[in-house]
Amino acid sequence: MSSQATARVRRTPRSDGIRSRRAILEEAARLATVEGLDGLSLARLADEVGMSKSGLYAHFGSKEELQLATVETAREIFEEIVVRPALTATDGLGRLRALAEGFLRHVEDGVFPGGCFFASAAAELDTRTGPVRDLALGVADDWRALLEQAVRDAQADGLLDHDTEASQLAFEVNAYLLLANANFVASGSPEALAVARRAIADRLDRALVPAGA
Repeated sequence: MSSQATARVRRTPRSDGIRSRRAILEEAARLATVEGLDGLSLARLADEVGMSKSGLYAHFGSKEELQLATVETAREIFEEIVVRPALTATDGLGRLRALAEGFLRHVEDGVFPGGCFFASAAAELDTRTGPVRDLALGVADDWRALLEQAVRDAQADGLLDHDTEASQLAFEVNAYLLLANANFVASGSPEALAVARRAIADRLDRALVPAGA
């Protein structure tokens, strides 16, 4: 085998190592919604996943590296479960409704035990500085922008009233979602999510272009 081929083999990650890293990060994301990103440590996570601390050092060189990788994994999970299914909607209004329902469903299904990962991270990190805070809040900003773009697309489709300010409507929908998340985590009652579903449906109905207009 040539030295170049040997180097390629050495640089190729083992598949079991990849699976192990993903499993560790998924557990870290779940844990972070209960104990906070700052509560994540290699020692704490090692106990949770049944690995040695030295074993985790093979995957993450520092606490910050672990936190950044955890936020990125949470983003991937959120996009897979909430965002991508909604993008198949044929119009902006359908996409907006699907995004809202996907958010509520992932909270209801307990994807993360402490509710929405990014709502939890924003509450913890909003007054801090640094790359972990910037990454987590950047994902939250992208989510709000996605809701706003769906509103704008629905207006372009002639489904939502152009007199409605897109950023304001997106803000209101997101506010209902975040309050439902907080209430559900605190109470465990499905009614917290049902209230949000009714509120969002009512708000969007009031923004619809009247039939025949």
